[in-house]
Amino acid sequence: MELHDAQGVELSAPQELSYLHGGYGHMLDALERVVEGKGPGESVQVQLEPEQAFGEYDAELVRVEPLTRYGEGIAVGMQIEEGDAVYTVTEMGGGSVVLDANHPLAGMALHFSLVILTVRNATKEELSRGVSLP
Repeated sequence: MELHDAQGVELSAPQELSYLHGGYGHMLDALERVVEGKGPGESVQVQLEPEQAFGEYDAELVRVEPLTRYGEGIAVGMQIEEGDAVYTVTEMGGGSVVLDANHPLAGMALHFSLVILTVRNATKEELSRGVSLP
């Protein structure tokens, strides 16, 4: 699988992905619908709009807090869990820290290129767990 933004900028290195098909939450629903019924050797290219992927960017999910609230050791890129939200530290400076609970790909149209390598039936154990495969 390859992932690019709408302008063709690579967002992640090509990688192999194994997953359990059927709405178990380990693949975007819109992407899972696109690969439904595809077989080995088939290629898929699809662009998903933000509402089909990680949603629109929500400025209300961004907070600026005093750096002293978090102490030493905080750095850009760290994640902080507070309540039901997970915030990423996106900026630091002037005694403040910017926390963003948006998904890093929120607000972006995403272009996926896939080649189906293999298809097999899930085992009873995989079905009972409903999780991604190794």
